[in-house]
Amino acid sequence: MRSIPTRVHGVFDYLVGAFLIAMPWLFGFAVIGGPATWVPVFMGAAVIFYSLLTDYELGLVRRLDMRAHLWLDGLAGVALLISSLFFGFYDVVLFWFPQILAGLLLLVGALTTQKHPEERTRIERVPRVR
Repeated sequence: MRSIPTRVHGVFDYLVGAFLIAMPWLFGFAVIGGPATWVPVFMGAAVIFYSLLTDYELGLVRRLDMRAHLWLDGLAGVALLISSLFFGFYDVVLFWFPQILAGLLLLVGALTTQKHPEERTRIERVPRVR
């Protein structure tokens, strides 16, 4: 069921993006470097970037369709879920747990957010005046 409004999802996008960028420093593994550090930073920047381009209430440029945005969220979520296995830092809980959490948040958000912005839905319901 798609119950999350796109406006709420937009706030969620920017918060998750910022969380991903800050994650290596918040959890103390930025000094190690490598994929454990740069995967969440890159994914966070990507989430913020395509959120700025999304055609919803909190989009700045509004060029990316909401359905495409939700697909990107789902792909980013899956990428974060498998990144610890792919890049080999799965054996240290501190590295992979925050990425698993962020990946699940992105995936659940993609599956439960409405596919059209609320303002667009309201406009479509208003009958045309001739």
